Parts: sequence; C-alpha cells; structure tokens
Amino acid sequence: MDSAKIKMLTNINSPDDLKKIAVDKLPDLASEIREELLEVVSGHGGHLAPNLGVVELTIALHYVFNAPLDKIIWDVGHQAYVHKILTGRREFFKTLRKMNGCAGFLSREESPYDCFGAGHAGTAISAALGMAAARDRSKGSEKVIAVVGDGSLNCGISLEGLNNICETTKDIILVLNDNKMSISQNVGGIPRYLSRLISGKSYNRFKAFAKMMLKKIPGGMEIRRKIQRLEEATKSIFVPGVFFEELGIRYVGPVHGHDIPELIRTLEGIKEFNRPVILHVITEKGHGYQPAATSPEDFHGLSAFNPATGKSNAVTKDGFSTFSAAFGETVSEIAEKNDNVAVITAAMKCGTGLKEFANKFPDKFYDSGIAEEHSIIFSAGLAAGGLKPIVVMYSTFLQRALDCVFHDVCLQNLPVIICTDRSGIVEDGPTHHGIHDLAFLRNMPNLNILMPCDENELRAMMLKSYEKNSPILIRYPKGGSNKHFDKSVQPSDIEWGKANIVKTGADLVIWAAGAEVSTAEKVSELLAANGINAAVVNTLFLKPFDETLLKEHASKMYVFSIEDCQTKGGLGSTIDEILINEKHHGVHHFGWGDEIIPHGPVKEIRKLKNFTPEAITEKIRNVISQS
Repeated sequence: MDSAKIKMLTNINSPDDLKKIAVDKLPDLASEIREELLEVVSGHGGHLAPNLGVVELTIALHYVFNAPLDKIIWDVGHQAYVHKILTGRREFFKTLRKMNGCAGFLSREESPYDCFGAGHAGTAISAALGMAAARDRSKGSEKVIAVVGDGSLNCGISLEGLNNICETTKDIILVLNDNKMSISQNVGGIPRYLSRLISGKSYNRFKAFAKMMLKKIPGGMEIRRKIQRLEEATKSIFVPGVFFEELGIRYVGPVHGHDIPELIRTLEGIKEFNRPVILHVITEKGHGYQPAATSPEDFHGLSAFNPATGKSNAVTKDGFSTFSAAFGETVSEIAEKNDNVAVITAAMKCGTGLKEFANKFPDKFYDSGIAEEHSIIFSAGLAAGGLKPIVVMYSTFLQRALDCVFHDVCLQNLPVIICTDRSGIVEDGPTHHGIHDLAFLRNMPNLNILMPCDENELRAMMLKSYEKNSPILIRYPKGGSNKHFDKSVQPSDIEWGKANIVKTGADLVIWAAGAEVSTAEKVSELLAANGINAAVVNTLFLKPFDETLLKEHASKMYVFSIEDCQTKGGLGSTIDEILINEKHHGVHHFGWGDEIIPHGPVKEIRKLKNFTPEAITEKIRNVISQS
C-alpha cells in the first residue's frame, strides 16, 4: 500500500481520534480502511468479505458511542477487524493470525475494547443482555450494543436471547447487520423517511409527551391503543419489524449500511431511546472489493491470496485432494447410487466440500443455517423417517450440539453419520481448535468413532459406514495428506473395529490416530536412525477399539500414542483404560492437554508445544533410556 495515501488512518489511535474527523470526510477513511484490510488479509489469510461489509457501520458505531465505556459486542467476532483497527490496534493488526499476534476473533485479553470474547455465532444478544442487566443492577448509564449478522439471528441462542429482552432490561441496542448480496428493496424513500422519523429525538419526545397526556384524559388509553395499532399496521406495510415489535423491541430500519451520515443520524437518534431497540442495517458482504462482493462465500474465510486477481497463493498439485474435497466427492457417489441419502450441513456448504453436491443433488441437500442443534435433531428425524442422513460440520461447532447427539441420535441408536471437518489444531485459535470433541463424544452410547489417516481411508470409511445401521462419527482434519485420491478404494479395504499395522518393530510401538499416522511414520524413521526399531499402528477405530492388538503390543513393548486431540478423553485415555488392569511395559502419550492453545500457524503451534516429529522422537528416546 502507498503510505502517502494513508492520511487519516495513521492518526487514529482510539475512537476519540475518529470523532475529530468531519462526517463528510469519513467515506475517505472507509476507503483507507478497506485498503488496509485487503493488504493484511491477502498476506496472512483471514475473514475478508465480512469485514469489508461492516466498514461504514463500524465507523458509525465508534463515532456515536463511547467505547470502551459503552459496550459494543460483536457476534462471532470474525467481522471485528475494523473495530480492532479503530481501537488502537492498527499496527498490531498487521500481525493477524501470527503467533503472539492479533487474534482473528475477539479477545478480552487483547484489548479492553473487546468487552466479550467470541468465535461462535449467536452469543452477542445473550451476552449483551447480561451486561445490560449487570449495568441496571449497579445503576450505570453506559450503552450496550450487540451487533448481530442475519446468519446468526436464526441461531437458537439468538432467538432465546431475543425472547428474554423485554423481561430483563429497558435499555439495550441491537444492530442487525443484514449482509445480503444486494441492497434490499426495502431501502428506499418511504422506509428511509419512516426510519428517520421514528429515530428522531423530536418524534420520540413528542411520543412520550403524548402518552403522558393521554393517560390524563377520559378515554385516553383507548385512543393510545388505536394509535399504536395504526402505527404498527402502517409500518408493517413497508418494513419487516412487526416480529421484533411483538417481542417488545422497537424496530428501526432498514438503513443503508454504507451511508455513513445516515448511519450516524440514525444511531444518534436511537441512542436516546428508553426501551430495547433493533436497528436493521443492509450491507453488502465484500463491499468495495469486486472479487469478494461477487463471491462472498469464497472470501468469507480464506488463506493468503493475490489482491490483484483474488486468486489463492496456495499451490495445488494434480491428483492431490483434501479431506473436505474427498468427502464431497464420496458423498456424491453415494447419492448417485442411493435414493435414501440426505446430506445436511449447518451453514458450511463450501467449507465442507458440498458446493458441487448442493448443485447436483438439491433434493438431497439441506442447509440448516447456523443451527447445529437443529441440524443434528433434524438428521435424527430423517433417520427415524427411513432416510440415511450424513451430517457434516466443523468439530468446534459440533460442541454446541452435544446433547442432541446424545439424546436424539445415540439413545435412539439411529443411523446418522456425523462427519467432523477441521478436527485438530487450526490457525484460528482456541474458539476453533477441534481438540475437545473426543473427550465429549467417546462415552456416548452406541456411537462408533472412526479416524482416517488420509483421504482414501475417509472414502473407505464413508462407504463402510453407509452399510451400517447405527450412529457413526468420522473425524478428520483441515487440509490434505499429500496422497493421491484413489476412487477405486472400496469399503472392504478396511475391517470394522480393526487397527492397521503400518510398520512392524520390536523395540516399541506407536499407536497413532488419523493424520498423525504420518507423524508417527516420521518419528519411526528418526528413531531408526538412532538404532531403535519402532512399530507404527494406524488406530482407525477409536470405537470399537482393537483391544486385542493393543494388549498384544503392550505385553511385549512400550506403547506410545500420538493424536491431534486432547489425550484426556481421546486415544491416550482409551489406551490407559484398556491397560489399567493388564501387564504392560509402560505407556506414554503425545497430544494436547487441557490448557488453552493460542492462535497462529499450525506448524508454529506444534513447535511451541514440542509436538513435532523431532521433539517427539527426543522425548521417546529419553523415556526409553529411563525405563
């Protein structure tokens, strides 16, 4: 970026500096921020389209309100990059997603302006409501503002929070960021006029005065009720606010989300309200950068790319695949041959490899939106109705539906296949690391748990699982294994409940789960260079577990395990529980503990936590030398 073009942004170290800029100059500031976003995210990866869409809205919020005294809570947090830039973190933002650098989501430890941490959708309304209630209890006067996307609004937690507002506080502001692909037809002269009118100070002061006077005259309350009904009926013709009004929340909007003066005028008006209010803002996801505006899903969360072309910098090799792509191809093959297949995802169509499937099999594809609990129970209902559902979501988001897995799938022993993408450590940090799933899931009744080491095993496991008639979870990581995807792989290539001996050895054995099989193979090579002959076992099945093979190994040699998961509750715990009453030569586990793992490049996190082949090899040598 040409530093000569950066004029206003370099002088903004806090929202107080922002307030010194004239309103008519703020669109120029918005352009500068977009340049900054594009430069940083193209170099580091991150969430580009959501942040491009909220540049003007974020400027307006910090221009009108007094953060951090006023509390601005961002739902999910992946759209808070602009918020970070405007709150004294512009230089720090250049370290986005780096070790010890700027977090890709909100973090209370990072800044007092991040008043509530976030990484999952649907939390902002309830958190803001809690903060508003705490303020009311202490008789404070600060404003509490929750910024919620339209995708998060259909989340069950959001709806529960909405339902509880009128019973909890009289002073809370919700901003609905409706980032549709184009400006809604409701953004026009009449609704804009109505929004200006009902958000204006004079109108609302007159309305309060009129209510007071009507109470004092005979028949005044009946007149007041008729006026209110007329207002609601008139408003419902033009704007979709009746739903919120029925919940006791004053509806204002829709407002053009890229018109800064209009946003500021409206926010200044609703700041005076003495009742819960929701401001409906229409924005364009990816606004200001054509590739992102044209393909917002592709630019939602992405790796480094060329800003001139919008193309990814990642190098793909012919014949190589990813776990997500292999899932998509395999589920398409299953759907071609079986009419009773139903494939479900929770707003993760592209990320889980289902984009082509959704286009090819629209009658067999269901997207529940950001509603993981619903998607699991919906899948259970499909299974109870005679279909064979395959539901896929990221591991970190499945955590939100644990009771549904237990209560609705496992207890009823329904044939639902759950595939958890992004299992293991990822760049985004503690809210997104998929390392907690096995501790939650391993003791679920009737649930089988499978872990492929590469895309070919994933294919075999999916085909094999489709033949079964019980709950099954298949767990795999982000990215690929650097192996060629073989479409000739058949379900018969794996034996149900049996582990696979990858390499024989007489000195010790390493049991590895999923993609960590390749780590175990590298460790075995390094040990061989030191004269230690290590066997390697691909676990394949955590449930049912190959106890016979484990006991055989344990009776002869030291057992080690490697998993991209917490060892407490995962493979490590499974091995300990099996061998606790058996004679063995010792066990030692490599994986993650219960401490919070930071964000950053996965390779650097592994190096920091001594979870590399070299570090594991050295530890094994020390353990063996002392045994």
